Amino acid sequence: MNLSGPDAIDKAIEAGLDLDGSPIPVEMLNLYREVMDKEGARKRSGVKKSMRNRIVRTGAKHFDQNTLNQRLIDAGWEGLKPKEIEFFFD
Repeated sequence: MNLSGPDAIDKAIEAGLDLDGSPIPVEMLNLYREVMDKEGARKRSGVKKSMRNRIVRTGAKHFDQNTLNQRLIDAGWEGLKPKEIEFFFD
């Protein structure tokens, strides 16, 4: 199984296996699928807002606070919000 790329986790979940090859318990898979089904049915508020949320959530793993903040601003979004800084960087 390919352990890299944005769809590695989805492929592993679909197969019912963790990335180390061990089985994921059925109860965990069932809860995950139930929550994702509910999320799939939720009305969306806008693509740009969702893009920004994904960038902040994932970008915090790859950029320091100042860099991510400036990159958001340079791209046309508002900079990091205090609650995002507190959650991802404090």
